[in-house]
Amino acid sequence: MKRERTDAARNRAKILAAAEGIVAAQGVQGLSMADVAAAAGVGVGTLYRRFGDRSGLAYALIDAREREFQAAFLEGPPPLGPGAESGERVRAFVRALSDRTVEQLDLLLMAETAGPMARFGGAYDAYHGHLVMLIGRVRPDVDAFCVADALLAPLAAPLLAYRIRECGVDVGRVKAALDSLLDGLLG
Repeated sequence: MKRERTDAARNRAKILAAAEGIVAAQGVQGLSMADVAAAAGVGVGTLYRRFGDRSGLAYALIDAREREFQAAFLEGPPPLGPGAESGERVRAFVRALSDRTVEQLDLLLMAETAGPMARFGGAYDAYHGHLVMLIGRVRPDVDAFCVADALLAPLAAPLLAYRIRECGVDVGRVKAALDSLLDGLLG
């Protein structure tokens, strides 16, 4: 992996701090490339070269929290991390992903709707692969590949935002519904 230049790393940190400040103060709707560039003291061209567009900037803001989450389920303490039985880990993972999605819902909504397949790849593939492995251990008789998609679908940012904001469903209710599905799957 190519090492980032010191000045580029400094600019990246300034840009992300400025973007986080704007999102905290104005929400994702207030996140404009021009405002972020001005707040960070860099040129707009620098921002576009570095992040591409608003969704690229959203992904960068999501990245640090995403790395923490992935470290937790790959190597953290049980039941989310190794050391618990696979069924218990599936349940802990789905619940933690529910919370993680709600925590950065607006940023994830922007990132996941940037294009028709924007949700897939990267983090989704990591989640999917993790669930396939765990489900396969507990239920080798089911199509773990498709079951993993079925468990991840309700946690898509657009659907979760719609359910929470338009339908008044809280995340606890979503988790309870997923628990019911897992009860049937895991026994």
